Amino acid sequence: MRTLPAPRTPDPMAAPALNWGVLGTGWIAERFIGSAQRHTRQRFTAVASRNAARAEEFAARHGITRGYGSYEELVAAADVDVVYVATEHTAHLACARLALEAGKHVLVEKPLGLNAAQGAEIAELAASRGLFCAEALWTFFLPRFDVVRQVLDSGMLGEVRSVLADLGEYFDPAEGHRILRADQAGGPLLDLGTYPVSLATWVLGPAENVQASGQAHPSGVNGQIGAVLDGRAVVHTTLFSDTPSTAVIAGTEGTLQLPGPFHQPGDVVFGPAGGGRPPLTYTEPRTGHDGLHFEAAEAARCIRDGLVGTPLRPLPDSVATLRVMDEIRRQCGIVFPGEQPDRTLGRTAT
Repeated sequence: MRTLPAPRTPDPMAAPALNWGVLGTGWIAERFIGSAQRHTRQRFTAVASRNAARAEEFAARHGITRGYGSYEELVAAADVDVVYVATEHTAHLACARLALEAGKHVLVEKPLGLNAAQGAEIAELAASRGLFCAEALWTFFLPRFDVVRQVLDSGMLGEVRSVLADLGEYFDPAEGHRILRADQAGGPLLDLGTYPVSLATWVLGPAENVQASGQAHPSGVNGQIGAVLDGRAVVHTTLFSDTPSTAVIAGTEGTLQLPGPFHQPGDVVFGPAGGGRPPLTYTEPRTGHDGLHFEAAEAARCIRDGLVGTPLRPLPDSVATLRVMDEIRRQCGIVFPGEQPDRTLGRTAT
């Protein structure tokens, strides 16, 4: 093979236009809506916040038909086909449940829930209602990752032996970001660590043996975690520093490198084992969060086709990732609001 395969990602503009309602008016909601408006035909008919004035201002700024002062009003709206949950992590379960019980399809911003028990509850409710539900872990919907998917499926790497993945970002305590708040399930694991752990579990399967340790942040949350999964994957995440945020998938016949930030649009580089042949490279523009529209288009296609999930990020994969993160947290002594560690933190292995 002289080139890497081209991505098979369908044209986002060809996805059927659905009416979206958005729960939450924060940073990720703005970027998701903006990207979808620029690159798809999706329609945003409603947005909700606990503050009606904020919702109305947000709606006016983004060309959204209505702003609601309660989540209940939005999920009851007849002109909403699918709900995007963009609230704080601690509200994902409640908001997903609210939408599903109202008969709405739902795309839940990552993580699907605070822990595997919450993720499984959302998945089971969606299945019982026959509604589409997926975790909006946008990485797996990107063209870049369809190239990775094809390389893995083709056997180009031979037997995959290891995954190395890192994602770190410096957060200034003076800025008061929610990632530094214990009451908001702060720390790097849910916001940043989700990506390395998801990559490792996707490539190698759910880990049976987890060894993890971490360091505290002065704000009171966890600040940094390193973990080894089954002796085959090494994952790292931190709030203390801007790290290379690269990923490597290594096999007996070659190595796949994802230059940082590996979870965003960017290049894929294949190096044959032994270095005797030149590397193969797939290149795409580094558009950052403007790639969020791919998950919106995929959700719309799946809903049109009557699917209750997406093969690009199946709900069992989301729950499996949460189960590994539960074990990482158990070993690091991290408990999120409302949890009872002995009951809600699933034990993967030690």
